[in-house]
Amino acid sequence: MRILDIALKDLRQLVFDWRTALFLLLMPIGFTLLFSLVFGGVGGEEDPRLPVGFLDRDGDSVLSTHLLALLDASESIRPEVLDDVDLEDAATRVADQELAAVVIVPAGYSEQLLSPAGGDQAPKPAVIADLDSNAGQAAQSGLQAAFARLLGAIEAANLTSQAYEAQGGTADQAFWNESFASATQAWDDPPLTITASESGAQAGEGEETRSAADDYAHSSAGIMVQFAMAGLIGAAEIVVVERKTGTMRRLLTTSVARFEIILGHFLAMLAMILAQLTVLILFGQLLLGVDYLREPLGALLMLLTTAFWAASLGLLIGIFARTEEQIVIFSIGLMLVLSGLGGAWMPLEFTSETFQTVGHLMPTAWAIDGFENIVVRGLGLDSVLLPAAVVLGFAVVFFAVAVWRFRFE
Repeated sequence: MRILDIALKDLRQLVFDWRTALFLLLMPIGFTLLFSLVFGGVGGEEDPRLPVGFLDRDGDSVLSTHLLALLDASESIRPEVLDDVDLEDAATRVADQELAAVVIVPAGYSEQLLSPAGGDQAPKPAVIADLDSNAGQAAQSGLQAAFARLLGAIEAANLTSQAYEAQGGTADQAFWNESFASATQAWDDPPLTITASESGAQAGEGEETRSAADDYAHSSAGIMVQFAMAGLIGAAEIVVVERKTGTMRRLLTTSVARFEIILGHFLAMLAMILAQLTVLILFGQLLLGVDYLREPLGALLMLLTTAFWAASLGLLIGIFARTEEQIVIFSIGLMLVLSGLGGAWMPLEFTSETFQTVGHLMPTAWAIDGFENIVVRGLGLDSVLLPAAVVLGFAVVFFAVAVWRFRFE
């Protein structure tokens, strides 16, 4: 009971400290939303396709209109219609990397390509692109695919008209236009498609919602782990103040044992971090759509081990610090170093192999991996066992060092 009395006393002090709410809840929620915006959060609505300028000098002809539609349906190209832009301005936009490429449909393109003489004599669309760049090469490839589809649709319409006339029908211009439109629309609904998805992804209904939630998933997990450390400032200060004022020495004159004092302070830190992580997980689950509860046992295991590690670190900071100012310096300094190297701000998958190796020397990287295995990679309970074990190992080491170095004066 004396352990609980000490823990409750610490918690009462923390409740009346304005910094507790700031570091435990307000700042983590604010930074989660901020980092989600930075990494494309807000629904993931930005079009990732390469911007390609479309300069139509054929006067919105049948073929130029269909070519624009084919480009708009492309998975790699996002056409931007250029009005009142000359070739020099178009080339400048490509050079300045505002556009990946510019396609120019020449005057008379539709008329000559559809003439009885055939398309061999028709002018071809010109392309301005920097083929030394990856974006220029990708845009060139996408444009060539669209050109091939357009020519294929023309050939299909011609063959359809010839077949219809061979059966005794009259293939007039209206019939040809209908055949051509059907051929171009067929590209939007091919008879065979290939769909690729990452392991653990749940395709199908609700896919757009899941994509938006994924934008929040990393920031939610990363910032939650980061501010588990910042929230320890007030709790660690209590240990320093009691040691400086002699409160701990006076406790030793009573029947309270040394281990009860240590466990009481540790239990307060543990309860505080457990409450913080629980609220942040519920915030992510209910308001951001980050599905922590798709694997409740895995999320609970990571919550407990992360809280145990953070509380052990807080106890260690409270022991090594001698003043309240040192508490702030140690807490914020460790938070920034462990968060930056551990991938709290940017996924380690986006960094070099060396950085990833260094990052996984930090407990934060393993804690984030455990949570992200559930909410990002869609994996099960087995996937969090190793991260939880590593985080627990750090926690045991920190706690053991804290108890070993604990001083009552």
